[in-house]
Amino acid sequence: MPKDPWQDKLQSILKPKSQEQRAKVAIVGIGNTLQGDDAAGVETAHELSLLIDDCEYVIVVNAGSAPENLTGVLRRFDPDWVLLIDAAEMDAEPGTLRWLDWSETSGISASSHTLPLSVLSRYLVEELKCEVALLGIQPQALSFGGPLSGPVQHAVDQIVAEICVLLG
Repeated sequence: MPKDPWQDKLQSILKPKSQEQRAKVAIVGIGNTLQGDDAAGVETAHELSLLIDDCEYVIVVNAGSAPENLTGVLRRFDPDWVLLIDAAEMDAEPGTLRWLDWSETSGISASSHTLPLSVLSRYLVEELKCEVALLGIQPQALSFGGPLSGPVQHAVDQIVAEICVLLG
């Protein structure tokens, strides 16, 4: 079965051709757990943290709705890549996964966090000298107090499984 573009991008970062090419990657889950599918990134980070141990080249960070508060953690880790995982309104089917270039996210409505991801991403690129990408998950419902919808939970499960396979 052919891989989706997001899987190819993820593979290029997490599974290099040689150990010498291995990048340090910070996986950052973003979202608000009180707003249904907006919690997709946070849930992804939570599930990943249960399955993989942080190692010298990967760290999983649950950033909640204020990812800018964790820039110190990222600075200390000194990543080559920061992968932001967040609900993103992309006018697609619920649960759709899409790899997004941070510089193109200014027109994309994402979680209700305090700082736009384009501003945070620019800061990370300039200050940490790293690459930044956003793995967006199309939400179905952002209702207060609701659980993740079925399609979004399926997308979270896909991401977690793919990362676990790539990290071996």
